[in-house]
Amino acid sequence: QVQLVESGGGLVQAGGSLRLSCAASGRTFSSYAMGWFRQAPGKEREFVARISWSGGSILYADSVKGRFTISRDNAKNTVYLQMNSLKPEDTAVYYCAASNILNTRATMYEYWGQGTQVTVSS
Repeated sequence: QVQLVESGGGLVQAGGSLRLSCAASGRTFSSYAMGWFRQAPGKEREFVARISWSGGSILYADSVKGRFTISRDNAKNTVYLQMNSLKPEDTAVYYCAASNILNTRATMYEYWGQGTQVTVSS
C-alpha cells in the first residue's frame, strides 16, 4: 500500500504560480512512477505529467508543456508539480498517483491521493 497526500493548492490569479506537493508513505516510493492528473467540473480526469522512478523520464500533456514542471525527491518521498503562467482553464482538482508502470493512463495508476483544488481567476 502507498498513501498519497497532496498539498499546495489554492486560489491564484491568471499568470501566477503554485507548487503542488505529494507526500508518499508506505511501500518504497522510489519503486513507483508518479503522475499528476486533474479533473475539472463536468469533465473527465486528464493526464497532466508523469515522471519515472529515477526522474530520468518525464512527459507532459501538451496543454501544460512549457508551463508546468514535475519533479521528485526520493529521499523525501515527495513528488512536486511547479505550475507557472497559470490560466483559468487550469482550474481543477489536481491528483497525484503512483503506478508500477510508466504511463499516462489514469486506469493504470494503482494509488491516488485525495486531490487538491487549484482555482485560477481571470
